[in-house]
Amino acid sequence: MAFNRISVVGLGYIGLPTAAVIASRRCEVIGLDVSPKVVDTINRGDIHIVEPDLDMIVHAAVKEGYLRATLNPEPADAFLIAVPTPFKAEDGKEHVPDLKYIESAAKAIAPVLEKGNLVILESTSPVGATERMAEWLAEARPDLVFPQTGGKASDIRIAHCPERVLPGHVIRELVSNDRVIGGMTPKCSDAAAELYSLFVEGECVKTTARTAEMAKLTENSFRDVNIAFANELSLICDRLEIDVWELIELANRHPRVNILKPGPGVGGHCIAVDPWFIVSETPEQARLIRTAREVNDGKPQWVIEKVKSALGDFLVKNPGRTASDVSVAVFGLAFKPDIDDLRESPSLAIAEQLHKELPQPLLLVEPNIQEVPGSLEGCSLVTAEAAIDKADICVILVSHKQFRGLDYSAIAPGCVIDVVASGRA
Repeated sequence: MAFNRISVVGLGYIGLPTAAVIASRRCEVIGLDVSPKVVDTINRGDIHIVEPDLDMIVHAAVKEGYLRATLNPEPADAFLIAVPTPFKAEDGKEHVPDLKYIESAAKAIAPVLEKGNLVILESTSPVGATERMAEWLAEARPDLVFPQTGGKASDIRIAHCPERVLPGHVIRELVSNDRVIGGMTPKCSDAAAELYSLFVEGECVKTTARTAEMAKLTENSFRDVNIAFANELSLICDRLEIDVWELIELANRHPRVNILKPGPGVGGHCIAVDPWFIVSETPEQARLIRTAREVNDGKPQWVIEKVKSALGDFLVKNPGRTASDVSVAVFGLAFKPDIDDLRESPSLAIAEQLHKELPQPLLLVEPNIQEVPGSLEGCSLVTAEAAIDKADICVILVSHKQFRGLDYSAIAPGCVIDVVASGRA
């Protein structure tokens, strides 16, 4: 197939880097988004997210005319859909996959589809989502033949190819990582593999759409289970008065043991969400996956209780003070180090809960954002040095590079709660 023009639907943390990398191969790329601010920012050659090297690639691609953004769908040879897939509460269940953004994207591009087009769903999705997308497209365009009815003779090729990149290394991994490509038919897989070969140096491995969907969910569930083991160890060690960091370091000296690092929970749009897609579809079988999710989802409350305990101890030792004049600083709101992504962030959730429960507004230290999130209105965004100077209690939730080597010696003993061992980084 000839891919002279490619449309990327959704210009967020995955869509924009993908569009930029494809455009850097001197392909015409049209980025479609619902946000006028995002569209205007990109068309100026600027970016609205933090990701190393992305700014230079976007600027060059826009300047050279290979990338532009729009609010309105336009015809293209291929469409890559990279929109959010959150979960919702429904029928008494709390974690039901919500495909509304995929449905909206499908209905948006349907009017401009032409015979011979390729549509790829990159959004991490529950098993069967690609087939649902194909149904939405078919309902909107009865004049075209889709794989679910036409098989290999379909007018439109449809596939699922989940992203599997690490925030902070997205540009490199978009190119170097292997890709799992699941077509609704073998011809769909072939067409999608041909597209990804334009910029992917890793291997493009072909399979079915359902297997590709499950592969991404499996990868993230594997990570979630392993993180849950580390987080559960941290709870056990806290009860037994053992240094969990020393324990893990010692255990990892075993040649076949590699325990991950505990933290305040698990965040991001993938690991904190995707395992629930498996649990939702197979609740009786996914017992370990569910337990891991519950362990990781419960860790933020444990951190909050540690902060409250420190606050109580501080007040006992300082009888002239009240909770209303005790200042708490939170270091880190992103879901992992050195990025600005707050999606599903346990650190943000912890800060939000503390903001609700403590009388004094929080001091926030997050070097990767420029303004206070709306959920933390009234709190102050300050530098690390200012926070240490003003705060009575410091809570370190993310090991950003800016936090390494900070001196907390001016903070009273027991009032530095470091759940990521930032001093050991």
